[in-house]
Amino acid sequence: MTHPCGAATAPGHATAGAVNPLANEDLLPTTAAQRHWGWKDYAALWVGMVVCVPTYTMASSMLDQGFSWQMAVWLVFLANCIVLVPMLLIGRVGPKYGVPFPVLARASFGVKGANLPAVLRGLVACGWFSINCYFGALALHGFFNILGFQLAGPADGQTISTSQLVCFLAFWVVHIWFIWKGPESIRKLEVIAAPLMIAASVLLVVVLLMRVPPAQLFNLPAKVVEGGPKTWAALTGLVGFWATLALNIPDFTRFARSQKDQVLGQAIGLPIPMALFSMVGVIGFSASAILYGKAQLFPDGLLTQMGSVASGLGLLVILLANLTTNVAANLVSPSYDFSQIAPSKVSFRMGGLIAALIGLVFMPWKLLATSGGYLFTWLGGYGTLLGAIAGILLVDYYLVRKTVLKVDDLYRRGGEYEYTNGWNLHALVAFLLGVLPCLPGYLAVSGVLDKATMPGVWLALFDAGWFFSLAVAGTYYFLTAKRR
Repeated sequence: MTHPCGAATAPGHATAGAVNPLANEDLLPTTAAQRHWGWKDYAALWVGMVVCVPTYTMASSMLDQGFSWQMAVWLVFLANCIVLVPMLLIGRVGPKYGVPFPVLARASFGVKGANLPAVLRGLVACGWFSINCYFGALALHGFFNILGFQLAGPADGQTISTSQLVCFLAFWVVHIWFIWKGPESIRKLEVIAAPLMIAASVLLVVVLLMRVPPAQLFNLPAKVVEGGPKTWAALTGLVGFWATLALNIPDFTRFARSQKDQVLGQAIGLPIPMALFSMVGVIGFSASAILYGKAQLFPDGLLTQMGSVASGLGLLVILLANLTTNVAANLVSPSYDFSQIAPSKVSFRMGGLIAALIGLVFMPWKLLATSGGYLFTWLGGYGTLLGAIAGILLVDYYLVRKTVLKVDDLYRRGGEYEYTNGWNLHALVAFLLGVLPCLPGYLAVSGVLDKATMPGVWLALFDAGWFFSLAVAGTYYFLTAKRR
């Protein structure tokens, strides 16, 4: 097996003048010189991704779905401790072999079959990219209103206004620069932005606590919803929130100086910051209900209502927060994922541009029209898909291959990962067995089928979708895979 650091040229350039259809400069293992990210870089990366409107909205959505604030924050912390486990396990591939997620997926799905998990992960990232662009657009729209431009919001029956759509497109354009500059520009942005976003979040909390007595703020009764809060479904959705990064975390850990750096940085940067920032969503949601008579799911609505200079600065921080999250979490992954489809033709830059263009056709204003649609349909739905993939990757790497990969074979046809014409049929069957049983419940929750007539067992399977799909897909793969 070629040494990971020395494999950076061998797989992609097997013979002089030859073009390897499974490799390009972005998919090859990182060199020793490229591995300079320390634990502080990973902690800053996570803080930069955690402090964003989707995290805020996750907590406020839970309050809107009948959870108490204590239960909401606890479930956020628990879910992120759970998802941290596969995050760290899959992340160990990065420092050891220097390969990104789509290349790792070749070991279990095959050199061509890896296109399936890569495309699915890439499409989910496109959806998140679009959602964050929308949140940034709302912040930009609110900022212009504070400046006195009086831009109109959506009319009755609309989910987005013309001026909001223009802000959406303007914010979308900003991301193209980071796609062009590559992953290193993202690391530098996170290191600068993370402290600013923490300071702004603390300031917002202080202002709201000065306006609303804490005793009143934290003693609001939980909202009454039909059937009560759905704990399992919410936990599945919360785990699904970062199930995306649990798959493609090697895209980042491949730049780590050591295993210790990626483990320590992620452990510090994910669970506790997620729980702390969810408190900002709890406080903002509750304070807006007390101060203005209507609980605001999104922070731009609260800041626009506050209408001060400080609110304008807060909206600018929201823009920065969504930009840092978007370029790190939702452009790096699809850039590699779409490059996997045709490595010799699609570079990191081209993959990112493809992702940005696909993001334009998503309509996040419809998806985010209700808190249930965001928490259960979106987070729970894609979490089920990615749970099955995570189960297969983990079982293959740790239980089947005992953490040993043949790096050269990841970049060539006819090697160990060729399987059947480049596809591992057992991995495909495992994926389908993990996902299909959850499909009826998803269709009912999303409104395609009548939820009232759906047998409870199908709804229960979907409520635990990430856990179910990970366990079933991983178990079947373990039973059918050829072990070393």
